[in-house]
Amino acid sequence: MTGAPASDSSGSGIESVMHEDRVFDPPASVSDSAHVPSLEAYRSLHERSLQDPEGFWSDVAMELSWFQPWSKVLEWDAPDAKWFVGATTNVSYNCLDRQVEAGYGDETAIIWEGEPLEPGSGPEVRSLSYRELMDETCKLANALKSLGVGKGDVVTIYMPMVPEAAVAMLACARIGAPHSVIFGGFSAQAIADRVHDASSKVIITADGGWRRGGIVPLKANVDEACQQADCVEHVVVLRRCENEVSWTDDRDHWWHDIVDSASPDCPAEPMGSEDLLFVLYTSGSTGKPKGILHTTGGYMVHAYLTSKMTFDLHPGRDQVMWCTADIGWVTGHSYVVYGVLPNRVPTLMYEGAPNWPDPSRFWQMVERHKVTQFYTAPTAIRAFMRWGDEHVTGHDLSSLQILGTVGEPINPEAWMWYHRVVGGERCPIVDTWWQTETGGHMITPLPGATPTKPGSCTLPFFGVDAAIVDEKGVEQPADTGGLLAIRKPWPSMLRGILGDRERFIETYWSDIKTEDGTIYYKAGDGARRDADGYFWVMGRIDDVLNVSGHRLGTAEVESALVSHADVVEAAVVGMPHEIKGEGIAAFITLGPGASPGQDLAGLLREHVAKEIGAIAKPDQIRFADALPKTRSGKIMRRLLRDVAAGKEKTEQDVTTLEDFAVLAKLRESEEA
Repeated sequence: MTGAPASDSSGSGIESVMHEDRVFDPPASVSDSAHVPSLEAYRSLHERSLQDPEGFWSDVAMELSWFQPWSKVLEWDAPDAKWFVGATTNVSYNCLDRQVEAGYGDETAIIWEGEPLEPGSGPEVRSLSYRELMDETCKLANALKSLGVGKGDVVTIYMPMVPEAAVAMLACARIGAPHSVIFGGFSAQAIADRVHDASSKVIITADGGWRRGGIVPLKANVDEACQQADCVEHVVVLRRCENEVSWTDDRDHWWHDIVDSASPDCPAEPMGSEDLLFVLYTSGSTGKPKGILHTTGGYMVHAYLTSKMTFDLHPGRDQVMWCTADIGWVTGHSYVVYGVLPNRVPTLMYEGAPNWPDPSRFWQMVERHKVTQFYTAPTAIRAFMRWGDEHVTGHDLSSLQILGTVGEPINPEAWMWYHRVVGGERCPIVDTWWQTETGGHMITPLPGATPTKPGSCTLPFFGVDAAIVDEKGVEQPADTGGLLAIRKPWPSMLRGILGDRERFIETYWSDIKTEDGTIYYKAGDGARRDADGYFWVMGRIDDVLNVSGHRLGTAEVESALVSHADVVEAAVVGMPHEIKGEGIAAFITLGPGASPGQDLAGLLREHVAKEIGAIAKPDQIRFADALPKTRSGKIMRRLLRDVAAGKEKTEQDVTTLEDFAVLAKLRESEEA
């Protein structure tokens, strides 16, 4: 990679400073049998999806089951969309009944692997067929009804990654009760805030969950949350870890007491296409949590199609889809449960951590379950790199067909490692860009069609009109930074923020407006588009650095650092600087054998200058054993900004921080 700072004529974007010349064509072994077998086929379908969205999405929707057909595919009055107007369906029905009624009830729906409780012990493995999953879903659905849960009542789910977590989601969808899934790593305060915001009367949880050999006290956290959220009337508790828990009679119910004896017959509730399917709270910001609203029909169709196309899923082809996300995140909603089950491909769930009891756990699982589609986050990939190739190469990964990445931009060198070491240089990588708010993939390669470039999420998905624009909606020239915007509605788009219309408008629909008054969806990311039309996401707009008047994307500076042989992971943030206005602070973790210190820091500064330009040289470098991350693996850069600025305490929301000791060590670290 070579590059030099470039002019940003828009005044609103991020300077394009890095170039990537490596291109990888789709393997013929994938293209020959793919749903979309060539770039020409993709372009033809994408053009149709934009020119005739009603016809395109109608054809897709007809692949699924509806109780009543739609009278109109789309009503659009920006920023409000209605998809499949007048239709009724049920997402649980499309995940389960549809497969059972078609004669596939005995096929595997979910494979689950629990955390090995000690090194050397075999993992607990379970599998559920579509019929078994449907029976368990119906029994829980009837149990919820017996507790007074009805259509429209929001049910909170706070569970470990066990099959019953998926059962809980599907049971809620079955009876028309929107679910609010809270990630099992969240604190009691985070639970209370979300339960109160959703006025949730019922919480489904477990006594505990296993992680790194210890018990996560889920029930205790719920008990503490209930002291602040007096709207809770019932708590359903799955027995998972057999740990002692406190009990509140009349409120608390053991799962096995109310579910095991319930009837396995529960017809799916006909749901209007625009009826609420789930609320999912975005994390990481201060203030009141944002409850993102997703409705039934459009989300179901988009999750189904993106799963099918992005991962090239084919029922009956001995595929196993493993998305490593927790169901507490939108990635788990869409690509563990709701997108995969309607495609009739087994979905793999796992409990615990990727490096417990040792760093080869993921690769043991790939080998054991013959995983074909593997979807994980860049932060996990960088961790795998740091732990060493031997943990990967010691296992048979020949079953892998397609690799995926999700959650943040992936550094090109991490992409190359993933391609070479995990994929054996034969598996296409789908680098997906999307958000909680979008519900499903928005920009992504298709494995049999799209030539890929390390670090680029490539081209828009079907029906997605993505562009790089300025605040007036003017599209920017190639290789000029700007705002990533979506100009037309898509089926799985958010329908609002729970109870806060004004915040919905202000956050997503107020910053990009054309001269004729047309408003575009603002993703909140800075990006550029190269001469081939490929998108390069360069980080959140609030992560853009303004160094001596030059606007630089943090992702590109991080990519330059990670391209150095000694660096495994880097996080770059802005810091106050007397002369430049804003300086660059880099937090770096090193690979085995590398020695932190002034000498290496100097080499890294020169390396960045060579890769990008002198303007991007970090003013501050700190070497760290680990970086502060959420339990979902995202680096908490806002905390790093406080450290770089010399703040001894943070006023930021730290409810999602996995390890507070990491932050303390960083404060004690010296600048190099």
